[in-house]
Amino acid sequence: MWKIVLPGISMIGVTYAFARYSFGLFLPDISSDLDLSESQAGYVGSAAYIAYTAALITASIFISKSGARHIVLLSGVTAILGMVGMAASPNFITLLLSAFIAGLGSGWISPAFSQIVVQSLTPVLQDKGNTWINTGTSVGIILTGPAALLFSEQWRWAYVLFAVLAFGSVWWNAAALRNKTQGSSVPARLELGTKLLLNARFLIFASIGIGFASSIYWTFSRSYVTLIHDFPITESVVFWIIMGGAGILGEIAGAIINKLGLASSYRLGIFVLSSSLFVLILPYQPTSYFSAVLFGISFIFMTGLIIVWGTRQFPDSPFIGVSIAFFSLGIGQSIGSIIAGLLIEGTSYPFAFIVFSIIGVLFVFSKVKIFSSKS
Repeated sequence: MWKIVLPGISMIGVTYAFARYSFGLFLPDISSDLDLSESQAGYVGSAAYIAYTAALITASIFISKSGARHIVLLSGVTAILGMVGMAASPNFITLLLSAFIAGLGSGWISPAFSQIVVQSLTPVLQDKGNTWINTGTSVGIILTGPAALLFSEQWRWAYVLFAVLAFGSVWWNAAALRNKTQGSSVPARLELGTKLLLNARFLIFASIGIGFASSIYWTFSRSYVTLIHDFPITESVVFWIIMGGAGILGEIAGAIINKLGLASSYRLGIFVLSSSLFVLILPYQPTSYFSAVLFGISFIFMTGLIIVWGTRQFPDSPFIGVSIAFFSLGIGQSIGSIIAGLLIEGTSYPFAFIVFSIIGVLFVFSKVKIFSSKS
């Protein structure tokens, strides 16, 4: 299992933590260097999410035609190109376009690896394999923290380092997946018709809610603790590292789902995620760190949960279910990032986080049900 899982963790870390979420870590320095407003920062964050959703639309087509291994490698290449572009960005427009390119890989990688897991692991190991691979986001976030401390205000060099590490991950996956997935059959692509989307409607709605509620935290949480709580650079980076480290505990998603069931696990996760936004506004350093723990665990837990939900909804073509789930997650994040930036600019950081926390809690009442895709 680990011959598939470990390179998978590295590529998830590259495409999610390095290429997408690290923007929130470096946002205070990027904003200062390029003179970005909060709304412009929201648009850049949204560009990566829009790329993510656009890639998800094409994921099932590309996987069916080219195979999951090639899409994994393509994901890494676009992450490298986007991060190099971000490192060289002289202004808002170039940064926005580079963020878009960097975000593409994250939309392809999860569906591709869900297919590789089905092809390579026995059914009893598949949920465990998927949730472990999903922790790559947390592992990557942990690594971005020391990079931020090492380069301090030199955020461009941090992106250069990430691009170099991404190249190493692409090479690793090219070698590790060569014999595991070559020649494996890929199910025929499913048409995303009305019936299929209706069967997945509860998964879609829940995923949008997770994406919306989490978007403000990924883009603006470090700016919050820096500007509102007056965290110095070191403490704000420690905050980010704690969030990533806590996310590794989200690997328990598979075990929790098996114990509590999908519905109870979902409601527990979305409640904890929404609570983390509210806890962040409390004016105490320990509660900020506690917020990071809550968010890190719950976000990785919830993304692991929708992977399991998607694969159970479409057991014969799991990449279809994962694509739908993460496409919906990306829609929520795209909309949320823009609204968060505008809301912060128009009101305040605390008010925006409270609003997003309340909206997130409302998604506790989402219905959780799996319909037979054959019915």
